[in-house]
Amino acid sequence: MPHNDPTVSPDIDPETIAPVAKGAMRKCILSGSRGERGALIRLALDADGNVAPDLGARSPGRGAWVSPDRPLIETSLAKGKLRGLLMRAFKTSAVQLPDNLADQIADGLARRALDRLGLENKAGNLVWGADRIGDALAVGRVRLLLHAGDAAPDGISKLEAKRRGSPREVLSMVLPVPRAQLSMALGRENVVHAAVCDAAACARVAAAVERWRAFSGFVSEEGLSEDAAAHRGT
Repeated sequence: MPHNDPTVSPDIDPETIAPVAKGAMRKCILSGSRGERGALIRLALDADGNVAPDLGARSPGRGAWVSPDRPLIETSLAKGKLRGLLMRAFKTSAVQLPDNLADQIADGLARRALDRLGLENKAGNLVWGADRIGDALAVGRVRLLLHAGDAAPDGISKLEAKRRGSPREVLSMVLPVPRAQLSMALGRENVVHAAVCDAAACARVAAAVERWRAFSGFVSEEGLSEDAAAHRGT
C-alpha cells in the first residue's frame, strides 16, 4: 500500500496528535500488504452479485479489502485480476464489477470527508479564516490545519509559519478539492483554510481526509499536493 504521509513537517509524529485510522488489521487482496481497516477500502457483495464500495465497512456478509491506490485498482479491474481475486475472496463466480468502480470510490471518499467536515463545523470544532486560525495556532488550540487545493502559496506559507511556531504539534493537509467545495461543505462562502480544534474531531477528520488523499494520489514533498507544493515555490 502506498504510504501517504499527511504531515507537513516530517519531524512531527501524528501519533502525538491523535490516533488516525486505528482498528483491526486487514490485508489488501491486490498487493498483499496489510493496513488498519480504517485506512483501507472494503468492497462488498450484494445478494445479486454486484460489487460496491463499502467505505463505512458496515455492509453485512463477506467483504474484501483493497489499498486506497486508484491506479492499482483501475489496472487490476481492466485486466480482470480484481474480479478473479474477488471470486476467490467471496467464494463465488457470481461477481459483477462496475466499470466505474474507481469513480464510485473517489466520489464516496470525497463525500465522506466533506460530510465529516460539515458535521464537525456544526459541532463547533472548526475554525476558518486566516486571521482566526492564526490566533488559534498562537495559543495552541489547533490540532489539524487544512488548506483548499487551490489555496494561494503565500496564504499557505503564512499559516504554515504560524503552525511551526505553535506551542502544540499540528497536523497539516491539503485537500484534493478547491475552496468552492470546501466552502459548500462548511455552508460558508470562500473558505480557503480551516482548522480543527478538538482532539477527537482531529482523529475523525484526519482519518477520512488521509484515505481520500491517498486514493487521489496526494503523495508529495511535505504532505502537500503536487500542485500546492509546486506553486508554493513560485
